[in-house]
Amino acid sequence: MSGFFEIPLQNDTSRKIIHIDMDAFYASVEERDNPDLQGKPLVIAKHPKDTGGKGVVTTANYEARKFGIHSAMSAKEAYELCPTANFIPGRMEYYREVSAEIRQIFKRYTDMIEPLSLDEAYLDVTNNKINSTSAIKIASMIQQDIWKELQLTCSAGISYNKFLAKLASDFDKPAGQTVILPDKAVDFLKDLPIEDFYGVGKKTVPKMHQLGIYTGEDLYQWNEMDLIYHFGKMGYSLYRKVRGVHLSPVNPNRERKSIGREQTYREPVRDEAKVIFHLRELARDVAKSLHKNQKHGQTVVLKVRTTDYETKTRRKTLDEFLDTEEDIYFHAFDIWQSMMNGEEVFQVRLLGITVTNLAPKTFHNIVLPL
Repeated sequence: MSGFFEIPLQNDTSRKIIHIDMDAFYASVEERDNPDLQGKPLVIAKHPKDTGGKGVVTTANYEARKFGIHSAMSAKEAYELCPTANFIPGRMEYYREVSAEIRQIFKRYTDMIEPLSLDEAYLDVTNNKINSTSAIKIASMIQQDIWKELQLTCSAGISYNKFLAKLASDFDKPAGQTVILPDKAVDFLKDLPIEDFYGVGKKTVPKMHQLGIYTGEDLYQWNEMDLIYHFGKMGYSLYRKVRGVHLSPVNPNRERKSIGREQTYREPVRDEAKVIFHLRELARDVAKSLHKNQKHGQTVVLKVRTTDYETKTRRKTLDEFLDTEEDIYFHAFDIWQSMMNGEEVFQVRLLGITVTNLAPKTFHNIVLPL
C-alpha cells in the first residue's frame, strides 16, 4: 500500500452545489392529499391481499420504515412486517406533475439543475438568480418554498461537489439540511464505514474486509494503483472520492438514456413458465450491459407484443436505483403479472426489457447511516 509516488490531485472547492432530496416523496404526496394517512404506516404498493401475494414496494413512509419496510421489498413481506400498514398502488403520472412543480421552484434560483429522478436533483448555485453568496440561504429558501406551496418536505445537502452534496442530503432526514465544508470533507469521509460507500456492494464488502478496509480511513491509506489493481474503475473513483475530489459538473442537459434488450420469437410463447425463462434471459443481458456501461437506473419498462401485433408497454419507476439481474427480473415480472391481469390464454410474439432514468454509478453509490 506504499512505495508509489503519487501526484497530488487537483480539486475544485469553489463551486456551491445543493442536492435536494424529497422525503419519502410518493408517500408524502399521498399523506398530503389524505390527512387521515398521516402518522400511520403507509406503503406505496398494491395490497398483497388483492394480488395473491404478488407485487413489490415502490416506497414507504418513515412510520412504515420503522418496521423494516423498504423499496423493492415484496408487498407480501411488507404486509407480514406490518399488517396494519395502509397500502396504496401509487399514481405515477400524478407524482410526475408534482415533481414538475418542484422543478419550477428550483428555476427561481438557478437554471443549472440536473434532475436524477422525480424526487431529487442537483443545483449549482455558484451563480444564481437572486445574487446570493450563500448556498445555505438558497437551500433554506427552496425548502421553505416547497413546504409553503406544496406542503411537502425535502432534505438538502450542501457542499462543493455533487458527491458530497448528495451524501450530505441523506445525513439528516427528513426535512434536514447538512453542510460539508471543504476543510471538513476528508474527516467526514474517513469516518464512514466502507459499506456505506455506494459502489461497494454486498459482494465487494467481504473483499474489502479481507484487505483490511473497514472505513473511509482505511481506504484513504491505500494508493491509487493498488486500488485500481484490486477494484478496477471503482478503485480509481474511490481513491478520489475518499479525498473529497469529484469534478463532475452539474449538467442541466443531461440525457436520460436507456439500456434494453428485446427478443422476437418464431413460435408464439403460450406458457408462463417460458415467459419467466425469457424474462430472466433478458434481465441477465440488460444487467450485463448496465455493468459494462457503469450505469444503473430507476425505471423498468416491459414491452409485450402478441400474435395480433398488439404491443403493450408498461413501466415502473422505483425509489432506488437498480442494476442487478435479479432486481430487473423481479420488477419486469411484476409488470408482466399486472399487464396480464390474470389472463391464462396468451400468445406472445415479442418480449423486451428496458431500464431507463439512468445515471452513472459513481454519482449515486453512497448510502449514509441516519
